[in-house]
Amino acid sequence: MNKPANYSSTHPPAKPSGRTKLANALRQLLAQKDFSSITTAELSKTSGVNEALIYRYFGDKRGLLHAVLSEYLENFAEKTEWGLRGIEGAENKLRKFIWSSIYFYDQDRVFSKILLLEVRNYPGYFSSETYEIVKHYCNLLLAVIEAGMEKNEIRSDIKASSVRQIILGGIEHLVLPAVINDGPIDPDELTEHFCTIILKGLAPESVN
Repeated sequence: MNKPANYSSTHPPAKPSGRTKLANALRQLLAQKDFSSITTAELSKTSGVNEALIYRYFGDKRGLLHAVLSEYLENFAEKTEWGLRGIEGAENKLRKFIWSSIYFYDQDRVFSKILLLEVRNYPGYFSSETYEIVKHYCNLLLAVIEAGMEKNEIRSDIKASSVRQIILGGIEHLVLPAVINDGPIDPDELTEHFCTIILKGLAPESVN
């Protein structure tokens, strides 16, 4: 049966699930304090759901953190992958990857600080879904480097995995002081400075 244009359901809109409320509560609290100082009681109070649901849905407080980070990182990795499509040449792709990463770290300092400083100190991170997404993001860069080597756009006398680690480590060290101290980050300027250094070193000998 067709419903009239002014039809409105008598049923109220569905409320967010306890899982969603807990994730939102953690995001809210992380903007105010360090993760280590957030208690499950606070999460329960802020979210308005029973504290027991933290353990039911996530196992523990850190499991909740990894779930929130996973969603955040998955969105970023997806945007990065799409952003690389249609770009020709290893140099242009590397510039896009580096810029996107710096921009990502700048956009949400709370999650950037957690990713750069908090989760890596916990062994469980390396078996988490969050880490799997991080590995996918890192492999996007590796694929760009390997393709550039095959086309002689990047020198092939060094390991592609070593180049990847140098780029990823360089990006993190560039943004870390600003992330820690809530200082300014200029993605355009940092990308230009970094690429001036890294791309010259990666160019084949015939180009140097």
